[in-house]
Amino acid sequence: MKLRDICEKLNLKVAAGGNGLENDITGVYICDLLSWVMSHAQKGDAWITVMTHSNVIAVASLLELGCIIVPEGIEIDEDTIVKADEENIPVLSCSLSAYQLATAFNEMGIGK
Repeated sequence: MKLRDICEKLNLKVAAGGNGLENDITGVYICDLLSWVMSHAQKGDAWITVMTHSNVIAVASLLELGCIIVPEGIEIDEDTIVKADEENIPVLSCSLSAYQLATAFNEMGIGK
C-alpha cells in the first residue's frame, strides 16, 4: 500500500521526507533498539518507534525502510527532521499508540 494512502487512513502528520509518500509499505516493524531493528526490519517496512534522534534516519536509510512513524504525539528532534529531509526518509507522527498503529496496519492487511 502506498504511504500516502496510509497517512490519509490513519491521519498521520508528515514531519519530514514528504517526497517519499509514494513509497510502498510492505510490512511493519516495532522496536526501539537500533541494533535489533538493523538485524530484523525489512526493506519497505513502516518502522514504529519512540526514538527521535537522528540515528533512526541512518538505520532507516541503510535498510531502505518505507517510513518511520513516531507515536503518542512525541516531539521529533529538529536535527532528525533535517536529516530525514536530506535522506528523503518519511517521518510521520500521530497521537495513536504503537499498539493502536499495529492494530490499524493489521486491519489494512499490512504486516500479515
